[in-house]
Amino acid sequence: MGPFDFPTEIDDQAVYRSTVALLGENGVTLPTFAQLADPFTLPEPLRANLTSIDADAADPANLFRVHWYNSPDGKGFMRTPAHVVLPQSLTGVPAKIVVALGAHFPMIGAHKVLAAYACLAPRLVTGRFDPARQRAIWPSTGNYCRGGVAISRILGCRGVAVLPEGMSKERFDWLKAWVVDEADIIRTPGTESNVKEIYDKCAELERDPDNEIVNQFSEFGNYLGHYTCTGPALEQVFESLREDDQDIKLAGFVAASGSAGTLGAGDYLKERLAARIAVVEPVECPTLLYNGYGEHNIQGIGDKHIPLIHNATNSDFVIAVSDAATDGLNVLFNTDEGRRLLAQRVGVNAETISALRYFGLSSICNILAAIKLAKYLDLSETDAIVTVATDSASMYETEKAGTLEKLGWDGIDSDGAAQLYGAHLKAVATDHVLETSAMDRNRMFNLGYYTWVEQQGISLADFDKRRNQSFWRGLHCLIETWDELIVRFNKDTRSAAA
Repeated sequence: MGPFDFPTEIDDQAVYRSTVALLGENGVTLPTFAQLADPFTLPEPLRANLTSIDADAADPANLFRVHWYNSPDGKGFMRTPAHVVLPQSLTGVPAKIVVALGAHFPMIGAHKVLAAYACLAPRLVTGRFDPARQRAIWPSTGNYCRGGVAISRILGCRGVAVLPEGMSKERFDWLKAWVVDEADIIRTPGTESNVKEIYDKCAELERDPDNEIVNQFSEFGNYLGHYTCTGPALEQVFESLREDDQDIKLAGFVAASGSAGTLGAGDYLKERLAARIAVVEPVECPTLLYNGYGEHNIQGIGDKHIPLIHNATNSDFVIAVSDAATDGLNVLFNTDEGRRLLAQRVGVNAETISALRYFGLSSICNILAAIKLAKYLDLSETDAIVTVATDSASMYETEKAGTLEKLGWDGIDSDGAAQLYGAHLKAVATDHVLETSAMDRNRMFNLGYYTWVEQQGISLADFDKRRNQSFWRGLHCLIETWDELIVRFNKDTRSAAA
């Protein structure tokens, strides 16, 4: 089955029955996409039960926490997703830079667990994946494979993480604690920019029919999960701002390219609120911006290719950020000396200082790009830009030491903190910002040909139909179909468990 063979009915009755029996035995109920988009529609007894479940445990109940509305204490839900409105003292711009926090997602502390669920659930309820026999292969640059392994553990099947060997130590430590066997952690050559090497390993694994490749870069469930769940969550965050200021406008949505799944939320916000979409990538590997290539350390935004699920012709801006800036600000934001400078000399309030721990490398990248966009558009205090903090600084604790070593510093003092602030925050400019023309959008779209048609065997007709917005709008009806299948599947698992 290829990426365009969307699951819409039960394909294999025998696998379906086996999956129903296994998940019934393991006490697994699958949430619908509608429930993840609005968890307050969940039955009250189920929500009440969650208060006694550890949000970081491999417990089936935690599938109902795979959304943006979790409270920071890991107990209940919030009516408005957790977010931070960064003050002008930090950003240097009057526009409101609004950051939704992915750290409150269950098990992995990152929003990629939503993408993993969105890619696997349609397979489960149509008999396309047999968790009793097959291994789920999760190609990733870090967080998606963690989400996939967590979902796999809950289902009672083998989850295999495929990721570059150069990713942070914290990712590998987490994986070692969660996989069934350490052989299920497959390290591919390189770092963040080496996505092709991941694909090559997956092509090798795919020769074994017991391996099911769940490729976030080509799974439209990833795009639809974020369109359906992340988009409305960010809309709710923006509407909460409008309660205090009716004149505020949503000027833009910013997200790193990565697998392009999160950019699906941008399509939603553009349709609903006319927000412009800015795609972010590293200066060191500016694929979209300059047809460029290279190596970088903004972990979480793999590149040197255009994901199949990237709606490139709907992108309004491309913005590049340097990994020197994200590495440097990781040190500034997460050391006592750095936070002291921000509080005492820059005047950043205590609430914002406390929130800095929620910003990992790609989160800092998104924030810097949002500042660049605000400066480029000369936005005012009545404008807002929404972005996401995909994961927290806890995934990059050991990266700080590497950054200090690159700088030739034994540690960080007040002068070093001032240097990092001046170079990477106060000096943010509008370099490496492209406001896309029709020609730019088509150029970016065309770049995907070399990965998906020449290397991955996608038909030219399937590849090209993604150029038109009618294709992307046509995907939305799949969510209703999948939810109907999930409801039927849950009914069958309850009967099997009775």
